[in-house]
Amino acid sequence: MSNLLRLLLLATIMAAAATGSAAAGAAEPERPTAPQGYTPGLGEIMTAIQLRHAKLWFAGQAGNWQLAAYEVDELREAFEDAVRYQPDFDGKPIAMLVPAVTSEPLTQLARAIDARSPGRFATAFDRLSQACTTCHQATDHGFIMIQRPLQPPLTNQRFDIPSKP
Repeated sequence: MSNLLRLLLLATIMAAAATGSAAAGAAEPERPTAPQGYTPGLGEIMTAIQLRHAKLWFAGQAGNWQLAAYEVDELREAFEDAVRYQPDFDGKPIAMLVPAVTSEPLTQLARAIDARSPGRFATAFDRLSQACTTCHQATDHGFIMIQRPLQPPLTNQRFDIPSKP
């Protein structure tokens, strides 16, 4: 069974379970609940991803493989946050789509970084960018197209490896 098929099956089971628990909860009297903590919106999570994506590019271009590996890990965590906090955004199955489109490109990026290969890094980075654009298209946000950044997003961080005195 393919991973995507497994994800679809799992999502169907989870949706059925959620529907059942919601129906059961409707029979109970309404109780006051404690205030919920802050839940980030998908836009906030994606803005953090966009920043990490840009920082990753400049770290890789500078050959700062340690920083590039760090940014890949941070991207993984941010994608996990999107799945955790916004699994079903505007009726779109974020919990299924994000892992399906990002898992392989992130793995390829990690391998390119481990190999310290600028060529493999650029190819894997472009694949991740295309995967993000594809996901945006699948969720009716095709107007959000991802590409290589043209200039560093921050001026207060160096992306090169500082020389030792």
